[in-house]
Amino acid sequence: MSDCISSNPQVTPFRFHVPDETLNSIKERVANYPWHEMPDDGGWDYGTNMDYLKELCAYWVDGFDWRTQEAKINSFSQFRAPVDGIDMHFIHEQGSGSNPMPLMISHGWPGSVAEFYELIEPLAHPERFGGDTEDAFTVIAPSLPGFGFSGRPPRPYGPRKMAGVINSLMTDTLGFDSYLAQGGDWGGAVCSWLGYDHAPACSAIHINVLTMRHPDGPQTPEETAWEAQFDHDQIMQNGYRTQQATRPQTLSYAMMDSPVGIAAWLVEKFNSWSDVEDNDIEAAHSKDELLTNIMIYITTRTFNSASWIYYGRREEGGRILSPEGRRVEVPTGCAVFPAEMLNWPPRSYADRIYNIRQWTEMPRGGHFAAMEEPKLLLEDIRKFARTLRS
Repeated sequence: MSDCISSNPQVTPFRFHVPDETLNSIKERVANYPWHEMPDDGGWDYGTNMDYLKELCAYWVDGFDWRTQEAKINSFSQFRAPVDGIDMHFIHEQGSGSNPMPLMISHGWPGSVAEFYELIEPLAHPERFGGDTEDAFTVIAPSLPGFGFSGRPPRPYGPRKMAGVINSLMTDTLGFDSYLAQGGDWGGAVCSWLGYDHAPACSAIHINVLTMRHPDGPQTPEETAWEAQFDHDQIMQNGYRTQQATRPQTLSYAMMDSPVGIAAWLVEKFNSWSDVEDNDIEAAHSKDELLTNIMIYITTRTFNSASWIYYGRREEGGRILSPEGRRVEVPTGCAVFPAEMLNWPPRSYADRIYNIRQWTEMPRGGHFAAMEEPKLLLEDIRKFARTLRS
């Protein structure tokens, strides 16, 4: 345990345990789900494929071992602390060596801190994996406000407001003078706001998604073509986004009552946003990984409050970083995965939003980079951090 944690009485150790009766209730509801009829030729085109969901649910009832996954969650050093009025959960892994760099890694929706289970130890202890302690990080992986093991905000917070909470966690609660922030999905938006609003405490950011926009729009034919393609590709993605940004409460009544409903809502994204062919979701994510993430939403009862971030971003002004055209000036690393659902723009566009010091076009991988291609992401974070250490 680091000095900053041991010296702060408000930081308390955290372990997660789901009562047997809760697990039994979930399993019973999954087993008794009243499957409805759908055309058998729809595949995944209408949403989550019923054949696959039935297969996943059968495993959920008869094969999935939550206690094994719960033990994995509890194998990490976890804590909770009040931060700006929210009971924030975070994993804290003290890095090896004499001077590990503080690194905050941030998930998004429909994810959780479970996205980072294969990254945390190699980031913190590279010598255990054939690396050098000079590349070590002290890793802080918070559950976003309203997600998973963190408490919910008093009302919907967008990524800019969440960035303020996380900066308070890193500086006021944990006592870091400066830190590197990394994120994908909403974590990428949170990191963008950390670099924009909270420098120099947030001294650099590394993102594997670009969610922000420049107020002047595309400036070249290549950028115009990208925007048109992006808008076209998002037509079939916008349903969930619009619902959660406008009426999340209405959706939550059904979801909070149905484990299978939550599974369907989340699994669709893990399939369509990952780098897979022919809807082979398990080429990227095992059933255990999918169900662990789903169970975190169910057992913490956070489906509703996790969806609030969409409502919060709409209130904050949407994707525009700065109406005046200012950019994130802290050094920025970009890991560009080819199957990213939020298509990356040309670098010329991204350069107007960020002070990009590293731009890596990856050979494979999609939206859930930390789960799909943890080694590629790990090496890119290390490579970027070396430029900061020197």
